[in-house]
Amino acid sequence: MGLIYFLLCLAAVPATISCLYLGLMTLLSWRAPTPQPASRSLRFDILVPAHNEAAVIERTVASLRQIDWPADRMRVVVIADNCADDTAQLAAAAGATVIERRDETLRGKGYALAHGIAHSAAGQWADAIAVVDADTVVSPNFLSAFAARIEQGAQALQANYGVLNPDDSWRTRIITIAYGAFHAVRGRARERLRVSCGLRGNGMGFTHALLRDHPFRSVSLTEDLEQGIVLGLEGIRVWYVDEAHADAELVASGSASVSQRQRWEGGRFAVIRIYTGRLLRAGLTRPDRICMDLALDLLTLPIGYVALEIGALLVLALLAALVTPAAWAWAGWAVLMGIILGAHILRGWQLGPLGPRALLDLARAPFFVLWKLHALLRRRGEQGWVKTRRDGR
Repeated sequence: MGLIYFLLCLAAVPATISCLYLGLMTLLSWRAPTPQPASRSLRFDILVPAHNEAAVIERTVASLRQIDWPADRMRVVVIADNCADDTAQLAAAAGATVIERRDETLRGKGYALAHGIAHSAAGQWADAIAVVDADTVVSPNFLSAFAARIEQGAQALQANYGVLNPDDSWRTRIITIAYGAFHAVRGRARERLRVSCGLRGNGMGFTHALLRDHPFRSVSLTEDLEQGIVLGLEGIRVWYVDEAHADAELVASGSASVSQRQRWEGGRFAVIRIYTGRLLRAGLTRPDRICMDLALDLLTLPIGYVALEIGALLVLALLAALVTPAAWAWAGWAVLMGIILGAHILRGWQLGPLGPRALLDLARAPFFVLWKLHALLRRRGEQGWVKTRRDGR
């Protein structure tokens, strides 16, 4: 009997932590008032790290040049990092300032971004930088939303990171719902709690004053996640900018997105291993709610994995109920957690661009989770900047 309860507890604890946290995020996810900048005097460098992105770089530069901000107070800077295609030439022709970087040893987005930040700082022109991926379209209010927060005291910012092509396939629709939950639902709630929403890599912003005191040194495969945690440990929160969007293109097929998924999943688990203990210690000993929230966010596994944990608990509880009726309480708790998780997913769908059709695609979510697990197990430990192969290109 003791072994049965031990297994039930083992299955219940991680799922319980995740669901309580996600339930709180869902309850706090209503939109906050949108501030407006008092002036339009801040100067921005928009940095676009790019590695062999000739297929999409022109569209991205065109989107950035259409931002509603004075043209003499913004610059689009493309860092063409170890490119073997026409990325640099196409970006320059589209109106961007281009920096070409060659380094066969220190490769990756983190190195490219650090190079771009150093270039911007050396010019002593910009007050702040924004970071946009090379496959992204941003909303016209991108910089005005950042400027409004900087005027209020923000030093690090993160726009709503969305999906540019949500209806390309059932896979992109499921990921779009997950993005809505992970970015919009949690971002809104964490901003309301005045904790850090973390950095997502695409749609980030930093003041140069912050970067002088806290240089960007994260060069891992998840340099954004790591840098947000490093700032959190220093007591600096990342402000969530809900009304500004940076929407990136997702690959629709599973074969094309395997390497991308391997980097994201493998990199996140590495950060969990390195930083969770440090964040929990800082959160409990200072105490510090920014660090505690970042720790809880790391401990909350992706939604699909949480669903697997709940399913495992339910199966164990039903089997245990054959031996002891008390196990029915565990089954009831599993069902309740499933309802909490379902509400979180539905809220992510509601805050996204998809219609009711996408809810039918959730029936394929178990296959998507199994695919992610398979991709993670096949990971070969690639440490370089591997370009995601885009469908049809």
